[in-house]
Amino acid sequence: MQPGTSLKFTDKNMEKRIAYLVLGALLSLNVVAQPLVIDRVIGVVGDFNILQSDIEQQYIQMKMQGAYMDPDIRCDIYQHFIEQKLLMAQSKIDSIEVGPDMVELQMESRLDYFISQFGSEDEMEDYFSKSIFDIKDDLREAISEQMVTDQVRNSIIADVSTTPSDVKSFYRSMHPDSIPYINTQVELAQIIAYPSYSDEAVFQVKERLLELRKRVQEGEDFGTLAILYSEGPSASRRGELGFMVRSQLDKAYANAAWSLKPGQVSKIVKSSFGFHIIQLIERRGDRANTRHILLNPKADANAKQKAIYKLDSLKKVVEADSISFDWAAKRYSEDPQTSVNGGLIVNPQTMASSFELDQLDTKDYYMIRNMEVNDISEPYESTDHNHKVCYKMLQLKARTEPHRANLKQDYLLLQELALQNKNNEVMNAWYEEKKESTYIRIDPAYRNCDTRVQQTSKK
Repeated sequence: MQPGTSLKFTDKNMEKRIAYLVLGALLSLNVVAQPLVIDRVIGVVGDFNILQSDIEQQYIQMKMQGAYMDPDIRCDIYQHFIEQKLLMAQSKIDSIEVGPDMVELQMESRLDYFISQFGSEDEMEDYFSKSIFDIKDDLREAISEQMVTDQVRNSIIADVSTTPSDVKSFYRSMHPDSIPYINTQVELAQIIAYPSYSDEAVFQVKERLLELRKRVQEGEDFGTLAILYSEGPSASRRGELGFMVRSQLDKAYANAAWSLKPGQVSKIVKSSFGFHIIQLIERRGDRANTRHILLNPKADANAKQKAIYKLDSLKKVVEADSISFDWAAKRYSEDPQTSVNGGLIVNPQTMASSFELDQLDTKDYYMIRNMEVNDISEPYESTDHNHKVCYKMLQLKARTEPHRANLKQDYLLLQELALQNKNNEVMNAWYEEKKESTYIRIDPAYRNCDTRVQQTSKK
């Protein structure tokens, strides 16, 4: 799907397809708080069993997530498991395996996310009525199977492609109500200037961090001090970042963190985010969990005015047609991430250059809401991707009004949908073929679910 696109469907078949996509995402996790179920085998595919608890776990999780609940949803779940086990059977034939290190990395990453959502490991254990070790085992098994089946599926559809003719035919075959609805989108470019900081301002930040470091060494809780004083977004989480590998962190920050022992607090570290003191919480292999207190020097009024004056001067030159905004951004913007692209901003949620209005920062939206294409905003105070104070001005590069997708404006989106449809057709044909050559036993309670679920005694 084309990044940055909002879809609204009214066609029931398309809604059901979306429900399947939601189901596919949810099936990657077999950790659900649930009532006691007397378990039994309700299906066999090759060497793999399908359990009653598998179906009930997914049903409960979908219900909790507010997913679309078709009356035959348990049949849909059962069908999904049949297909998953067919892929697992093929993985044995193809000798496809995933390394335990890759599984462990994914498991730890997902576990960290869930713990952050619940607030603590204990709260997560209480919610799922399982120990952290059981939750890890469930995650490990589910992730391993998902990674294996993804590899098999990708190998099956590796050569699938679409031509412009395919895209046109797919578009013309769509029911009018199932054609995606595209919300207003904008493309923005920016020029950024940072206020300079005096030596005195830097000295004050370092003195403050040394004072906080001393308080920790004297027994005060690092996390509490992070909540009270840290300027980073992690402050509300007691300064904790969660488990990360070195490559995910600023180099200076990572070097300092990896030199610490658990509980130890670093000296002052300067990174691209500002000045920190860091505490190592725990290290697991090549991943570490740290917390930090981040402070940045404060610019004085004169430094702020200089940054605004720089941008205002550039605005006047661009509007006088002396230079283009793109050239000015490449030459004068102090943000290395966007200056190389002529100031074009990438949407971090989609990695595309388009934004829906509700994806914009409040200040950015306020500045561009009444602008015409190619207009340039007045300079204003903002924060960059590292949450550091900066001054910037925006140019509205493009705006699309709300509309139903069409081949002229939204070809890439329709091409992706056509490819998805073709992939589904290829996979469905593959499943049907494999059912004819794979031993499948269906529990009597599920034999009438779907004409695609057929019992066979072939081996």
